[in-house]
Amino acid sequence: MFHVLARPKTLVFTLLFLSSIPVISAAVLLYQIPAGQLPEDSAKYNAVPWVLFLHVLGGVLFGVLGPFQFAGVLKRRFGRLHRLTGRVFVTTGLLLALSALRLVWQFPDSGTWILISARLVTGAALGTALVIAMLAIRRRDIARHKAWMIRAYAIGMGAATVSFLLFPIFLITGEAPKGYVADLVFVGSWVINIAIAEAVIRRPMARSGGTALA
Repeated sequence: MFHVLARPKTLVFTLLFLSSIPVISAAVLLYQIPAGQLPEDSAKYNAVPWVLFLHVLGGVLFGVLGPFQFAGVLKRRFGRLHRLTGRVFVTTGLLLALSALRLVWQFPDSGTWILISARLVTGAALGTALVIAMLAIRRRDIARHKAWMIRAYAIGMGAATVSFLLFPIFLITGEAPKGYVADLVFVGSWVINIAIAEAVIRRPMARSGGTALA
């Protein structure tokens, strides 16, 4: 599977497809938030619309730019563009992480203790991974930079995996899971993403420098 995904075009389209549901949903929110048209179940966020808007904007840019950053063709053919979009990618990732932590602080009762704890951990982990990745590239430690960028992307795109886990449940039961079941699905999505990221980082191609992920 990793051999197939190592092809730049396949990698880009696969990652864009996997992130399509949350990215499209977030793009709709980018209109609804300033227009004051948030759905009823999200009305509480009207208390901090600018935080939610920055969180959603960060998520959209992070999800769209990520696939292209990890396709080696961008780095090989357009090195300057790769560096420029990389800075935007890191900035939006930090925005995503910080706004997520701010929303958790603002709405500590927005889920069970399991979900709240997971959001705190993943928000902090996303920011930390991006900082480590940038420190590594400043030292020209390419392998370490790649590894931590992959980890950051995996954490930041947890919502994409959530969408694909919840959709079959919705089709079978006719309604989305709630309470602890829903929260465990969310936590499970992060675990799945991190596990895949670690498998990618540790595979023989990555260690030998032949990976298309960059």
